[in-house]
Amino acid sequence: MIVSVKRMARAAALFAASIATTTPSAANEATGLWFDHTGRGAVEITNCGDALCGRIIWLKDTANNKTCGKQVIGNVKAVGAGKWDKGWIYDPEDDARYSVEITPFGGDRLKVMGYMGSKMLSETMTWRRAPADLKRCNA
Repeated sequence: MIVSVKRMARAAALFAASIATTTPSAANEATGLWFDHTGRGAVEITNCGDALCGRIIWLKDTANNKTCGKQVIGNVKAVGAGKWDKGWIYDPEDDARYSVEITPFGGDRLKVMGYMGSKMLSETMTWRRAPADLKRCNA
């Protein structure tokens, strides 16, 4: 019985240590390169102080390169494990700014919910992870 209690304590300690070491990387899953829901653009999401921000770094149609480098996500704060909210997202096609909630899922997808005041007035898009070697439009 003593051995099994020691094993359980050791297993619990290892589990706690693994959570402690994986939490920061889980918190960074939203960062990286992401193709938007249309597949016509890619955004690089980075940490900007204590928030997330994002800029357009790739465009399928080079005629739209004037928007390359434009910030389209800003001031998105962590609000829970694996969820960011309270920031903004800019839609260049509508020339409008909306509130945004970002939630990574499945390791290679990002749920991006744009909303106006209330999440009942929202649109949710799924972005997918872009390759790290994506040729940037400003290169």
